[in-house]
Amino acid sequence: MKEAILIFLSAIFINNFVLNRFLGLCPFLGVSQKLKTSTGMGVAVMFVMTLASIITWALERFILVPFEIQYLRTISFILVIASLVQFVEMVIQKTSPALYQALGIFLPLITTNCAVLGVALLNITAGYSFLLTVVHTLGASIGFILALLLMAGIREELQLGDPPACMEGAPLSFVVAGLMAIAFSGFAGMM
Repeated sequence: MKEAILIFLSAIFINNFVLNRFLGLCPFLGVSQKLKTSTGMGVAVMFVMTLASIITWALERFILVPFEIQYLRTISFILVIASLVQFVEMVIQKTSPALYQALGIFLPLITTNCAVLGVALLNITAGYSFLLTVVHTLGASIGFILALLLMAGIREELQLGDPPACMEGAPLSFVVAGLMAIAFSGFAGMM
C-alpha cells in the first residue's frame, strides 16, 4: 500500500509528465488559455490515458509477451490510443459542441500526445502490476490536469495585466512554464 501511495504522489508532483519529463507540452501550452477548455482537455486526456494504460497493460501481458512479439509494442500502443481518442472525440462532439469547438485541433492531437504513450510505455518498462499501473496512470493524469489548470489560471490572470510587448504571448507562457517546472522540482526532496 505504501508503494502505491508513493507512486501516486510521485507521479503527480515529483515526476510530473509535463513539468518534469516535458511530455505533453503541445496541449499544455496550446489549450491552457482558459480554465474551461483546460478542464475539458484534462478530463479527456485523463480518460484516454487511463483506458490506454489498462488496455496496453493487458495487451502486453496477454498477447505481446506470450507470442514474443514485443517489437510491435509501440505501434500497437499507438493504435489503442488512436482508437480511444476517436471515441472521446465523438463523445465530446455529441455531448458538448462548444467544448469540441474550443478544443479544436488539440483534441485529435491527444493521439500524438507523447504523455499518453509515455505513461503506457513507462508502466510496462517499470514492470508495474495491474494495480500499480492504474495507480501510476491516475497519478500521472492528475498531475497533467494540475499542471494544465495551474497554467490556465496563471494565464487568465496575466491577461488582466499589462505585460511588456516583448513578453506577450508565447515568451511569457514559456517563462511561466519554466517557473512552474522549477517550483515542482522542489517536491523532489520530500519523498
